[in-house]
Parts: sequence; structure tokens; C-alpha cells
Amino acid sequence: MLSTAAFNGLLKTLEEPPEHVKFVFATTEIRKVPVTVLSRCQRFDLRRVEAGVLAAHIAGICAKENVTVEAEALSTIARAAEGSVRDALSLLDQAIAHGGGSVGAEEVRRLLGLADRARVIDLFEALMKGDVARALAEFRDQYDGGADAAVILTDLAEFTHLVTRLKIVPESADDAALVEAERMRGVEMGQALSMRVLSRTWQMLSKGITEVQQAAKPAQAAEMVLVRLGYAADLPTPDEALRRLKDMPASEGAAPGLSGGGTGGGNGGTGGGGGGSSRLALAPRAERMAETQAERMAAPAPAPVRAASQPQDGPVLASLQDVVALASAKRDLLLKHAVETQVRLVHLEEGRIEFALVPDGNPNLVQDLSRKLTEWTGRRWLVSLTSRA
Repeated sequence: MLSTAAFNGLLKTLEEPPEHVKFVFATTEIRKVPVTVLSRCQRFDLRRVEAGVLAAHIAGICAKENVTVEAEALSTIARAAEGSVRDALSLLDQAIAHGGGSVGAEEVRRLLGLADRARVIDLFEALMKGDVARALAEFRDQYDGGADAAVILTDLAEFTHLVTRLKIVPESADDAALVEAERMRGVEMGQALSMRVLSRTWQMLSKGITEVQQAAKPAQAAEMVLVRLGYAADLPTPDEALRRLKDMPASEGAAPGLSGGGTGGGNGGTGGGGGGSSRLALAPRAERMAETQAERMAAPAPAPVRAASQPQDGPVLASLQDVVALASAKRDLLLKHAVETQVRLVHLEEGRIEFALVPDGNPNLVQDLSRKLTEWTGRRWLVSLTSRA
């Protein structure tokens, strides 16, 4: 790119060009060209070539050169070229030389350091199901097979984008650059996953790709990103968690879904039975939410059911002193002392405690008290912290 002073020096020549000279300028940074130069030129803005058109062009070249090429290899080259005909032809030339006169999908993936698209989809499916062990095994197989860790996460991000597009614009499934596995399974997953889950997955992958690129050991960093993704699959989004919290007094069914971060994965198998419309059962969290919402709609006055479903043989906690007495009976002196000295009770009802801590109180008391009360009473307790005393 010429400097502003160089453009100014060229301006006089452009205003009165020699008859035998034609100037042709090409740039990808059109905004850096001065307006005085642009106003004296004919401007042609080039655009990226669509993947389907590019794949057809490559196929025509292969037919003229008597080169055998697989359809999936054409799609992979067209997608990797990102709309550039020159880059596509360069990749095709390398693939022909690498394949000895024929171009196969496996050779192209190996040339580009990519993983099999079907295996990338299998990895994505395992993550959305919360099956972290299978996801890590699949990632390790792809990594040992020569795929780059950052490229695997990039492929996951691309497939996440594809699923999101298929969910919003179903007509995009007709894109000729998509292989059959991407088209069929992408549509199926788009129907099973919510927009919030897809947005969260995209954000976590975008951040994870940067972490992997900067990590000293990319494979380990990529595995930690996959672990976060897998365990986040069952977590509710913030607005869903808030809605469940507000619905707690009105529905007993909302309580298990709110505090069950550890039990969410275990319930995924049984939750799949409620979502008969999703054959993959990709999002057990979404299915549990749907079941809870259906229960609320079917039972507008659940108070009698709630009272009848509670065990009658457990201890009844009507005051903070009852909590202290229960902790003393269970010989948990540390919890008893913490409740006596650090807790300022705000609200107490069956299954729910809301309190404020003293200035130097232990914030972990919320989790400890919820876990112990659930264990001692046999009923789930929601313990929350508030700033109002």
C-alpha cells in the first residue's frame, strides 16, 4: 500500500495519463486509498465466490484434467478456500500431487490438517449430551490421527454456526457445499437444541480457541475446553435459573432442576424418555425444563400435591433454633457454631432458607448448609444468601 505522499505524487499522472499507459490498481484495503485517487478511477468491487459455484468450477477443471475427485473432497476444498478461486486452485493442485492423480476426501483432510466432518459431528453430539468421557476419547483419537487441537475446536465452532443457521434459516440446508452428514444431522440437532445453548457453546468455543492457540500444550488446553463444554450442557442459562428460582414456592418439580448441578447428568437418561420428539436426546436440561413447564401448566394449584408428596417422618424446621438443634443432634459442631454465630435469618419456610451473613462470615456456608439439610431431612433445601438483614 502506497503512503499518502506517494499517492499525491501519482495524482498528477492519473489526471493526465499518457495515451499508451493504463493503470490497474488492486487492493484489499480500499479504505486506505485517498478519495482523490478513487474519484479518478473506475472501481470494480470483487466478491467472494459461493462455495457451490467454486466446487462446480473445481469439478470442471478435474474433468478436463482427467482427475478423479470425490464430492466430499470438492466441498472441503471449496470451504477451505473461503471464496477465493486462486486459493481453491492452489489447494487442488496440492491435493492432486499429494494423491497421485486422484483427489480423495481423506487425502484433502490430511493435507489441510482437518478432522473427518462426521467425527467432528460425533464430538459435538457427545458434548451436547454431556458425555465428557466419550468426547475426550473422540478428541484424542482425532488428535492422534494428525488433526490439530485448535483446528478441531475451530471445526466445532463452524458446526455450531451451521446448526444455528439451520435452526434460523432452514433453507440453508440446500447449500451445495454441505456434505450429507452435515445437512441431515445439523437439521436434527438444530431442532433439539435451544438458541441459548447454541449461543453459549459458540462463546465458549471462541474463547477456548484463543486459549488453545496461546497455550504451551494445546492438546491439554483443548481437553479442558471440552470438559467445560460438556459439563455446561446440563446447566441452565441465567434467565432459566432465575425463572426456576421464582417458581420454587409454586412447584415442587422445579427444585431438583435448580440445585442439581451434580445430578443433572445422571438424570439425562431418564429425561430423554419425556422428550419423545427428539431422537438424539441431545439436551437433557432442555427436556427437564419442558417437563417442569408441562407439570406447571397441567396443575395450576399444586399446593395440595406438594404437601402430600413430602415425607412425614423427617424433622420439621420451623425456626433457626430448629436448624441449630438438628446440627447438634447430628454432631456437626462446626456447622452448628457457624449457624449460631454467622447467620442472620431473613426468611424460613419448608424447603427454603434465606439469610444474611455477618461481615466476616464464610460464604461457603450456603452450600454446606444446603447439602447437610438435604442429607439429614431427606428433602431438598434451597439455601440462598441475601444482603438485607
